[in-house]
Amino acid sequence: MLEINNYIKNQADIVSNRLNELLSSNLKCIVSDAMIYSVSNGGKRIRPFLTMEFARVLGGDISSAIDFGCAVEMIHTYSLIHDDLPCMDNDSIRRGKPSCHIAFGEDNALLAGDALLTEAFKVIANVKNVKSGNIIRAVKELSNSAGINGMVGGQVLDLQFEKSKPTVDEVIEMYSLKTGELLKVSSILGCLTSDNCDENIIKIATEFSKKIGLAFQIVDDILDVVGDEKTLGKPVGSDDKNDKNTFVKFYGLEKSKEIVEKLTSEAIDLLDKLNGNTETLKQFALYMAQRTF
Repeated sequence: MLEINNYIKNQADIVSNRLNELLSSNLKCIVSDAMIYSVSNGGKRIRPFLTMEFARVLGGDISSAIDFGCAVEMIHTYSLIHDDLPCMDNDSIRRGKPSCHIAFGEDNALLAGDALLTEAFKVIANVKNVKSGNIIRAVKELSNSAGINGMVGGQVLDLQFEKSKPTVDEVIEMYSLKTGELLKVSSILGCLTSDNCDENIIKIATEFSKKIGLAFQIVDDILDVVGDEKTLGKPVGSDDKNDKNTFVKFYGLEKSKEIVEKLTSEAIDLLDKLNGNTETLKQFALYMAQRTF
């Protein structure tokens, strides 16, 4: 597990450096400062990691995969900025540091999120070493996964469920949209960097990502109960405090852990259908399931 930890960190450093390059070329103003502050605020870069790893497995262009991954990370970061706003989750701390709106004001945080969203599609459009048809497909996939039929739709459900008691199936749908869609599209974009990509490969990448995405969110539910606030860099116990319906509330801690193990095992088995060395992706799936950060 130490080896995969180090590898993930090294890949994260590559992504962080590229994000800084991409964003430092923009107009110099307080909003661009807020954008860089937010994308630089830690994180494991798990979405770009998936993009880069699927590209590597399929023999895709790695430099293109890095930029595709940066585009997803920009959208992920914009969602965190907006999630933290007073009109949403009203969180003042993100990864142990002041949230964007605390550091730069609500107005600049709102604009920083908007700017990161649009910047992501510029980054994709500027990728050079991928077939034009795959670039168009990448734009389509990312816009769908980030929008009302994806991440935003999941956030809508999350807000609605604060005023109601969702069923377990409704919680799964919310998790799949809010968290799973960006993980899914990260994997698909990695596939699209390769000329060897076909619909069967995209289907395998999609199913793999859905399973580790749901497992990831269930682990979040578990960590909110048993996690360490200092290690996580955010408050714990908020789900119980806010009387949220989570997997832990539905199934209890031990059953929730069993579900994570089952989803992870199924995800790993799917990778055997790909031609290429998928050992790192398998280790990554285990890392996601066993994380304590």
